[in-house]
Amino acid sequence: MTRMVMCRKHQQELAGLTRPPFPGSKGEDIYNNISQQAWDEWQTQQTMLINERHLNMMDAEDRKFLMAEMEKFFAGEEFAKAEGYVPPSQ
Repeated sequence: MTRMVMCRKHQQELAGLTRPPFPGSKGEDIYNNISQQAWDEWQTQQTMLINERHLNMMDAEDRKFLMAEMEKFFAGEEFAKAEGYVPPSQ
């Protein structure tokens, strides 16, 4: 049976993650309050940010930037986007 969570990003009950995405309280918070759908959307956004801005995950400042953007993304606030990206029309 799929575990359901009240998703902070989408403000509705959706299927949750199967396990915390990383250790610690931040991972537990995401596990308990973020849906699999929102996490997948963040993964796509994160990949675009890393590639477009040439972020180095070995650099603490780049990791800090990415975590801050993740918080904004899940809170529904304005977050950094890849410059010039136009989503495909549906």
